[in-house]
Amino acid sequence: MGDAFKALSDPTRRKILELLQEKSLNAGEIADYFHITKPSISHHLTILKNSGLIVDERHGQNIVYSLDMSVFQDMMKWFMNFTSMGENEK
Repeated sequence: MGDAFKALSDPTRRKILELLQEKSLNAGEIADYFHITKPSISHHLTILKNSGLIVDERHGQNIVYSLDMSVFQDMMKWFMNFTSMGENEK
């Protein structure tokens, strides 16, 4: 889960996740939303994929990226447990 928190620390990666929340996209479609190089987008996608926040699937010549909600669900469970632990100490 630490990799996911690190991945979320970058505003560009957070924006990519917001885009993928709406629909699955390929790298070129993602890059169209930013004013950075395609290799930089690729780097961000690699970090998100390695953190488990997104998955990729080949569709012909394109690789399509989409959210993997399982890590988000684990993070939410951790947050809920963390906040309830703090309430029990009051």
